[in-house]
Amino acid sequence: MSLETAWLALLGLLLAGYFVLGGYDYGVQMLRPLLRDGARDETQNAHNAHNAQDAHGTHDALDAIAPFFLGNEVWLVAFAGVLFGAFPHLEGSLLPGLHPLVVAILAGLVLGNAAVQLRRRACGARGRRAWDALIVAGGAVPAACWGLVVGLLLHGVPRRADGSFRVGAAEVFTPFVLACGATTLLLFAAHGAAFAALRAPARQLAARAHQLGVRLIGASGAAATLALLLTVFGSGADLTNRTAPAVVAVVLAGAFGAAWWSFAAGHPVRAFVSTCLATALPVLLVGAGHYPYLLISSAGRGLDVGHAVTDDATLTILSAFGIFVVPTVLAYQAWSWWAFRGRAGHRHPRYF
Repeated sequence: MSLETAWLALLGLLLAGYFVLGGYDYGVQMLRPLLRDGARDETQNAHNAHNAQDAHGTHDALDAIAPFFLGNEVWLVAFAGVLFGAFPHLEGSLLPGLHPLVVAILAGLVLGNAAVQLRRRACGARGRRAWDALIVAGGAVPAACWGLVVGLLLHGVPRRADGSFRVGAAEVFTPFVLACGATTLLLFAAHGAAFAALRAPARQLAARAHQLGVRLIGASGAAATLALLLTVFGSGADLTNRTAPAVVAVVLAGAFGAAWWSFAAGHPVRAFVSTCLATALPVLLVGAGHYPYLLISSAGRGLDVGHAVTDDATLTILSAFGIFVVPTVLAYQAWSWWAFRGRAGHRHPRYF
């Protein structure tokens, strides 16, 4: 395997890992209003709210993601680092061209993270409702925008002769791209439901998460089917390859089916494994559909791996650095999952 291929595989792995790990964060945030067991004592003042414990036996879906919160964004940071270091020409075209969506994703991340941590410090009911709305938006906006990005990359971007491009409303608000956005929005919500069912501190929350998961994974599958039909009839994805994406699409359909069955049967582990696979596969679908191209232009011009990657000397230096960094990230992730295994609230205190 060449260095170019290895770094491209690492780039895809990091983005897929972020979709899986950040995806359930976004999903739980979106579902928080529907996954609360009882109401917190809203008469607490802002001074002592953050020290209050569950004296009334109430629970919140955010407890499920609390030990991992913000840590999952490490995968996004690592993805950005590899993109900047190993594929500077791709980054030079991709980020400026997708500037509105990139800004929306980052804004959702910042606002959602702040809202999760500051909500309990609100002084009144109006302030808490505002923070609650930001928590939901902080999950929904990145989830939908990542789907729009996937849809744009599959469909092709309006790339100019100098290699630059910039998407606007005309490119985003197309049936195929919107169907992709709806697919990831609903899929990440279903992924969050699976994670909440796996780690929710109360059985009532777990049962409710299963019920929501059945509906959400079904709706996400319907949106994905619409995107597939648009592709079949010539107004969807513009793929360089056909066989590999077809295999990925079949596996993705199987993951949707397995997730639906697992939710309906009440198997949280199987449901979570299935949604993990479903959230990771869109990255593989983009890579398999366009390889050796990384960007496909709607005008017929593409940016391939050879023109997107940096020089061999830089890749060699980065490889020596990556040998230490990547295993460290993987080891940290494995340790955190082991340290905070089990249902939230049983072995660890509340955080939010």
